[in-house]
Amino acid sequence: MKNILIFTLVVLVCYSNVSFGQTKNKKITITGKVMDANQKPIEGAVIFIDKVKTNSVTDQDGIYKVKVSPIAKEILVFTLFYGTNEEAIDGRTSIDFFLKAKSTKNTEKVKTDDNETVNVGYGTSLKKDATSSVGSIDGQDPSLANSLTIYDMIRGHIAGVEVSGTSIKIRGSSSLNISAEPLFIVDGVIVNSIDDISTQTVKSIEVLKGPAASVYGTRGANGVILITRLSGNDKK
Repeated sequence: MKNILIFTLVVLVCYSNVSFGQTKNKKITITGKVMDANQKPIEGAVIFIDKVKTNSVTDQDGIYKVKVSPIAKEILVFTLFYGTNEEAIDGRTSIDFFLKAKSTKNTEKVKTDDNETVNVGYGTSLKKDATSSVGSIDGQDPSLANSLTIYDMIRGHIAGVEVSGTSIKIRGSSSLNISAEPLFIVDGVIVNSIDDISTQTVKSIEVLKGPAASVYGTRGANGVILITRLSGNDKK
């Protein structure tokens, strides 16, 4: 009888340890919606878990879904225009975010040769650390004054970027997507076309590829073109 009790206790302990291990390793799914201050969905927001970027990006309805470890502590959402917002997970499986547009003052470029900082989406990076990944032009450069379209501004002015008509291809991008077109982001918002942008309103154009574009996940596989237009404070 004593041996039976001991055997039963051993089985129960082993089963408990296995169950605990399975529970600890089993990932949970967190879903939610990312919206702006007017409760409009934000597409293309990147999800980070404990400061590590995931492949989860919000869809056109601002909805995301990400699998995380049960011991994960924080979830962060990032967009270029709205910046970041972070929430403690605390066992929740549904977490919504409401983002406010951030100031663009800190995304200005500061030229100090190799110590020049450039906007790479999630914060900034030293230009010397992002070589071959970032190209940029000043939209107010007098040499671009005769550009009739934004494609004219880009064509021949950024190394590694091929422009044919209204088609743009960034050489060296991984081309994982069906389309070879880069991801277009205008004033922090993902757009399908840049055809209607007036050259006179362009403040700067930056091109990201490789590691510099990885913050956008698979959507940035063909590279990313960031266009910043002049704001009311820029116009005199």
